[in-house]
Amino acid sequence: MDINDVRGLGTIFALIAFLGIIAWAYSSSRKTRFEDDADMIFKDEQIAQRTSDAEREKND
Repeated sequence: MDINDVRGLGTIFALIAFLGIIAWAYSSSRKTRFEDDADMIFKDEQIAQRTSDAEREKND
């Protein structure tokens, strides 16, 4: 077994790991969690808007 065999095995391992991560990320069981995470920034803006609206009403 020489260095080229080790490099080949390393490449195969990296490919399997990459495909595993892709399968994990695109699995249907994780879809709702990732969609919620993607909408998080909009939820933060809505909370900030409600807070500022409440402060304006309090000051009026």
